[in-house]
Amino acid sequence: MPKMKTKRAAAKRLKKTGSGKLRRAGAWKQHKLEHKSPKRKRRLRAGKPIAKADQKRLRELVPYL
Repeated sequence: MPKMKTKRAAAKRLKKTGSGKLRRAGAWKQHKLEHKSPKRKRRLRAGKPIAKADQKRLRELVPYL
C-alpha cells in the first residue's frame, strides 16, 4: 500500500506536542498590535490546544507529523 500524502496546508499550521496532541497558533496576533497590551501579546504567543473532537480528523490530514 502506498504512503498517505500529508496535507501541506495543515502541516504548516499544526505542531505536535510531546504527548502526541496537536496544537495550533492563536488568532489576533498578525496586525493592529499597537493597542494590545504586552501581557496580551505575550499570552498570544503560546499555542492553543485543538479540541478532542477535531484531533482524529486532523490526524488524518497529517499522518506523519
